[in-house]
Amino acid sequence: MKTLIIDACTSDLSRTRRLTGCLKDRLGSDTEVIKLAEEKLYHLDEKLIKKRDAAAAENDFSDDMFRFARQFSKAENIVVSAPYWDLSFPAVLKEYIEAINVCGLTFRYSENGMPVSLCRAKRLIYITTAGGYIVSDEFGFGYIKSIAKLFYGIEKFDYVKAEGLDIEGADIEMILENAKKDIDKIEI
Repeated sequence: MKTLIIDACTSDLSRTRRLTGCLKDRLGSDTEVIKLAEEKLYHLDEKLIKKRDAAAAENDFSDDMFRFARQFSKAENIVVSAPYWDLSFPAVLKEYIEAINVCGLTFRYSENGMPVSLCRAKRLIYITTAGGYIVSDEFGFGYIKSIAKLFYGIEKFDYVKAEGLDIEGADIEMILENAKKDIDKIEI
């Protein structure tokens, strides 16, 4: 799989998903999409953490709880499609990150305690939309960029946002069209 699209949108009418579709059309057939709202993500509680840690200690990542981490580690490019909600992104994306952040599968720790990537991806594209204005890029995109760089060794990032979509009098189609132009500028 060349590209993995992580779709954190909850609605088929999602404007974020619509923009991501414009990129998907350019990516080709070697693309896999995960619609997180339709997936069973495991909530990390004490019992599951113990089970995960025991499996990792045995280097056995065959359990279904590791399927997202296995998939993520094999992708060459990552696309994150997440609306901007409550100064961040939907909670389901955080649950997904917890599912893929598996020591021994997507990263390992070096002798000095720093994460070292075990993933193939070197590029991440983040697409978001917001009803108002994005107060700070650090709460949504910034978090994803930080964890992707530190744990998964991703060095190249593209960030596309369409904001102000729900402001009274906003020209929604023009805002989305401008974001689509930004998507068209991304080198594939």
